[in-house]
Amino acid sequence: MRQTVYKKRGSRGFTLIELLIVMSIVGILASFAVPSYKKSVIKARETVLLEDLYQMRRAIDAYFADSTRYPDSLEDLVFDKYLRNVPRDPFTGQQDSWTTVPPEPSQEGELAEGGVFDVHSGSDRVGLNGVPYAEW
Repeated sequence: MRQTVYKKRGSRGFTLIELLIVMSIVGILASFAVPSYKKSVIKARETVLLEDLYQMRRAIDAYFADSTRYPDSLEDLVFDKYLRNVPRDPFTGQQDSWTTVPPEPSQEGELAEGGVFDVHSGSDRVGLNGVPYAEW
């Protein structure tokens, strides 16, 4: 004996109005999530930038302590094994966009040897804290 199950004609699927309501709810939730996601991506890049700047400045200081002169370029830090490689700027996506600052003359007027005293990002964007990345 087979039993046949009959469905009511109106209960075969979702109505257009039900689908539109669900899609509207999903759209509203997405509109809240996207700005939050974008902000978290920027925060992550800023964290990477801070760490890269810290490591490069630390390597410049170690180079100076060992050789009593500053490196001529960031590549010198890699060549002399103070860094594994020059990191990519997280905002420009390039390794060669870093802005280097030469050493200032001492009080006696002597120039310190070398060409890299400090390093900054080459990006023209402004951070979430209102300070341009080039000044970090």
